[in-house]
Formats: sequence, structure tokens, C-alpha cells
Amino acid sequence: MTLLLEADGLRKRYGPREVVAGVSLQVRAGEILGLLGPNGAGKSTTIAMVCGLTPADAGEVRIAGTALARDEAGCKRRIGLVTQDLALFDDLGARRQLQVFGALYGLHGALLQQRCDAVLAAVGLADRAADRPATFSGGMKRRLHIACALMHDPDVLLLDEPTAGVDPHSRNAIFDTLLALRAAGKALVYTTHYMEEVERLADRIVIVDHGRVVAQGTLDALVRRLPAGQKLTLTLDGTPDADALRALPGVRQVVQAGERWDIALDDLGRDAPGLLAWLAGQPVALRHLASGRANLEDVFLALTGRALRD
Repeated sequence: MTLLLEADGLRKRYGPREVVAGVSLQVRAGEILGLLGPNGAGKSTTIAMVCGLTPADAGEVRIAGTALARDEAGCKRRIGLVTQDLALFDDLGARRQLQVFGALYGLHGALLQQRCDAVLAAVGLADRAADRPATFSGGMKRRLHIACALMHDPDVLLLDEPTAGVDPHSRNAIFDTLLALRAAGKALVYTTHYMEEVERLADRIVIVDHGRVVAQGTLDALVRRLPAGQKLTLTLDGTPDADALRALPGVRQVVQAGERWDIALDDLGRDAPGLLAWLAGQPVALRHLASGRANLEDVFLALTGRALRD
């Protein structure tokens, strides 16, 4: 597959703090890359450098092999950006709104109208073309926001929290749109606070923390990095002896995030009873217990030690 987006060694410093410290990523045609990290990890700054809104202190961005620094205007025409904050004119009808965004990219005449029709259909708003966003639900506004970023038919689409605050119907409609774009050969970078969205959509995942890439690969490859594939998740009032917990038979890893304790085990059926019996002698109260196989959230907690929204 054609490599459409390359970011190599991106760095950005604000005063004494280096918020992005050598981030590299690649996205090919027909691929969705999930970009994850706690708040303040450098995701938004990375996206801003990739699309040319923020100049990098070091590193290079290439769009389909062309350096952004060498042909900024040409590269930007191949990039679509969906920001977390909505950028819509509430008093303009949906089609009129799209015409404004299309005109900014030099579209006019029949081609402009064709693109309006195509993106309205793509986001499921063809029947609301004349209506103003002020009359739309939050989810419909998000879908129109995505449509605006698609007007110039970009090869690379960058999405920052595109489902924030939307209803389940609109979220599924957005997913359908993104999967159709992937099938059409677009390269997508998707940032979100919802692990299940990345698990559902992303072909590959990049996890950043403190401005650095701490892991990347497919979901299966990342899960295989964990010490064990089975786990107990406990919610506790009080704090057990963490060192003694880690020394129990079958315990491979313990990750604490507030009241939550994720415990990776060699064998859930064999090791869990002894662990729970030991826990009964600790100065804690068990409020919730769940068991299952490791997932993306377990990988994230193991790598960063923090919940995604920290």
C-alpha cells in the first residue's frame, strides 16, 4: 500500500517543556491509525505539526513522499482536519456551509455541487442539506463537521475526538463513514478517549506518553506485550500490601489506577481463588470484581500507569 503520511522525529518545545520529543509515525493508503495518550501526552501538538498548523522545532512531515516544508500549500490540499472543537456557522444551511469550505479550496461550479452532494451522502445528511446546524443534534453537527473536512477530497484525514458528546446512532454513522473512507484508500489518523473505538476501527495503534512513542503496532501485537493475557480487575476501598500482592503465586503484573487494581494472572481459574483468599485478610473492602482477557486498556495502563483521561 502507498505510504501517504510520514512523520519522522517530530519535536516541539514550549519554553522549558518539550511537549513532543521525537514522535514518528506512518500511515498507508487504506489504513486507520489510532493515536492514544493521556491528556498532555502531546497528541494534539503532534496533529497540529502534521497538518502544518504548528511548525515543528525538528523533524519532517511528508505527504505521499513530498515534504510539507517544501510544498506546504500542495501538501495541505491533500490533508483534511477534523478538530475537537466544532467549526461551523450556525446560521448557514448545511449545503451553503459546505460551499464555503469548498470555495476555500478553489472548488466552484459543477464540481463544487458534486462534492457537496457526495459528502452529504457520505455522512448521512443529504435530507437535511437546507437546514441550519442550529437545528441539528450534537451528533449531526459532528457529522457535518466531518463533511466540511472532506470537501476537497483529501488523501489524509486527521480526526481529533470526532465522536465527543455524540449519541450512539451518530457514533455508528461516523464509524460507517470512516470505514468507507478507509475502503476508498484514504489514510486516517484517529485520536480519541474511547478505547473501544480504537479497538473497533484502528488497523494499527500508536501510544504516546510524555511526548514520546511508548508502543506501536496492531492490537494483537500490543496485547502480546503484556505479561499475561488473563486478568482480574478489582475496585477496592483501602490499600492492600502491593509488594505481597505481586509475590502471590500466578501474579504476573499489578497496575493500580486510583481505587482500581488490574492484576495479570498466569491462569485465572487456578490463581484467582488464592488471590481472593489472601485479599480477605487485607485491610480493604472489595467493591467490584471483574475478570476477562487483556485488552487495549490493559496495554495502555501497563505502559503509562495512567488512565487515558489522566
